[in-house]
Amino acid sequence: MKALVFHQHGDLDQVTVADIPEPEIGPDEVLLSVQAAALNRLDLWVLAGWPALKLKLPHVMGSDGAGVVAQVGTNVTRFQPGDRVAVNPTLWNPDDYFARIGRDNMTDGHSIIGEHVDGFAAEYIALPARNLVKMPDHVSFAEAAAASLVFVTAWHSLIARGGLQAGETVLIVGAGGGVNTASIQIAKLAGAGCIYVVGASEEKLALARQLGADVTINRQEEDWGKALFKLTNRLGVDVVVDNVGAATYHTSLRALKRGGRLLTVGNTSGAKFEFDNRLMFGKHLSIIGSTMGTHTDYEKVMGMVFDGRLRPIIDTIYPLKEGLTALQRLQTGDVMGKLVLAVGSKQ
Repeated sequence: MKALVFHQHGDLDQVTVADIPEPEIGPDEVLLSVQAAALNRLDLWVLAGWPALKLKLPHVMGSDGAGVVAQVGTNVTRFQPGDRVAVNPTLWNPDDYFARIGRDNMTDGHSIIGEHVDGFAAEYIALPARNLVKMPDHVSFAEAAAASLVFVTAWHSLIARGGLQAGETVLIVGAGGGVNTASIQIAKLAGAGCIYVVGASEEKLALARQLGADVTINRQEEDWGKALFKLTNRLGVDVVVDNVGAATYHTSLRALKRGGRLLTVGNTSGAKFEFDNRLMFGKHLSIIGSTMGTHTDYEKVMGMVFDGRLRPIIDTIYPLKEGLTALQRLQTGDVMGKLVLAVGSKQ
């Protein structure tokens, strides 16, 4: 089968579309005929690698996908060949303590498809049946793939972990990425009092306003920390969504009102930074981290995507054979929403 793979860690020169063996399934698994796979910056980090990451090579890329069930294992009864499904990208041990109490994204050794095991950028993938959710016919495979990782991540961060309440004010640092475009919509749906968004271009900020942002700040034209301070009458906001990390955390913490909380699921600009602890205890601040979301979160947020209350933003759809071109675009950062690979023929 055809797949977008790399044979060793490094830069994009290591990526190619190659022929690899079709996977075999176990009794509790399904074989999915992938119809669409979506890319994330995570794919670039996995390609580069880090000391603790040990992969079976060649590695199939892509943490988001949707498709048609091609084959089911002997123990699978909830799905049958021909079912259209979206897939929760988090793999978990159902016997783990955290899984038994409904926190399956916290299980020991939990993993992410495309990061720790082979991903969706292939014609077929073997998956645990428990990760699948049936899709309605009116939702495209590209939409389901584009939504999966970023919407479950944003939902778990803002709602499950962050406890966002109606009337609270929110600042989202970044306007064009998948998690940020999802966060804007979820904050709006939750009834946020005012949604502020910081972005690097008018085009991305215009998209943010379309999705529900009330106030946008162009960081290329003004100091966004000072601008927010003025806009909130020196009060600050209840919640800051900051997945940038080292480059922005100091300003984000200062942007919070007393008792505010900073939510994070990543660190695109670097993981390590220093901050003044007096700011933390003096203003009663909280930093709340999360990774992915539970399967319950996934079913809930994808239900909202399926019924149109939330909308994945797709920048461009490429055929699988142009996967490297899509990754090159992703690397430049000049993307609004998600880049999707069309893999199968049932679009």
